Amino acid sequence: MKRPALITGGAGFIGTNLAHRLLSSGRPVIVLDNLSRHGVDQNAAWLRDTHGERARITFGDVRDPASLRDSVGQAEMVFHFAAQVAVTTSLEDPITDFDINARGTLNVLEEIRRLQVRPPMLFTSTNKVYGGLEDVWLEETRGRYEPVDMITRMRGIGEDRCLDFHSPYGCSKGTADQYVIDYSRTMGTQGVVFRMSCIYGPHQFGNEDQGWVAHFLIQAMKGRPIRIYGDGKQVRDVLFAEDLVDAFILAMEGMNRLSGQAFNMGGGPENTISLLELLNMIEQLLGARPEVSFSDWRPGDQRYYVSDFGKFSAATGWTPRRSPEEGVRELYRWLAENHVEVKSMLSSKAGAF
Repeated sequence: MKRPALITGGAGFIGTNLAHRLLSSGRPVIVLDNLSRHGVDQNAAWLRDTHGERARITFGDVRDPASLRDSVGQAEMVFHFAAQVAVTTSLEDPITDFDINARGTLNVLEEIRRLQVRPPMLFTSTNKVYGGLEDVWLEETRGRYEPVDMITRMRGIGEDRCLDFHSPYGCSKGTADQYVIDYSRTMGTQGVVFRMSCIYGPHQFGNEDQGWVAHFLIQAMKGRPIRIYGDGKQVRDVLFAEDLVDAFILAMEGMNRLSGQAFNMGGGPENTISLLELLNMIEQLLGARPEVSFSDWRPGDQRYYVSDFGKFSAATGWTPRRSPEEGVRELYRWLAENHVEVKSMLSSKAGAF
């Protein structure tokens, strides 16, 4: 019988997609979550209803080592996703942000280190470890920002970029990022870091501070206005959750050669989208353009960030499979079918599907 995988923050949308894949393959999963974020209780219930006893939902908090000990001790592998995820929240309460992201990660690493047989760990970091990228010169083309430098435009931002933690969130996640790498180097653990760009997909309950693709869709489907910070021309590479899960599994399978390394993870230059371009997609899906307002730029909001995932691709052969158009359409369908509030709003628009 396979030993379980542990996913901290496993009832979040990324954890839910990974847990579903692992459970579907016959691997039992321990989903450790404090269930504090909106929607995660629905994700936990869905996993339990879909997979029964093999989905072990455990209430716990990474800030409490005692709540980690039993789960880490049983795990054959650890996916550490539990985090405070918003720059805005980190600015309001940097101490809690540090306790969850930095100290919480150190707690997980220490629980792994105390074991005789130590499970490998994959940690999800952030592109915010590279700062605001103010030295990347940009120009406006077709209503979006693009780098002036053609190599950067063709490849994106690589791991050779100097670290420049920006915002308390960037500092806390960057601290955890470096601890995972150094524990692999000095403490005899195995760990891989993914520096993530914008991830989206089913089971995501996005809000204004995090998960902007889902947030824009949900607001539009409810007929509510969307607020954009900045001018809407900022560009991100977006990655569909199922493509990310493929990368997680490849990283864990290749842990012996990948351990101690960080990889930029996103859709790459072929899967970029600006905020305004997403609004265009939503208009095509709904048949009407959402109401939009604009506010000042927020601290740490990069005008351009696109991942160069070439290092991970070279090591594993991984590349994204879904285009933004395909992924946004799939997320739209999932929201319409499963998000109760949205479903009731759309009952009179069944012909749109």
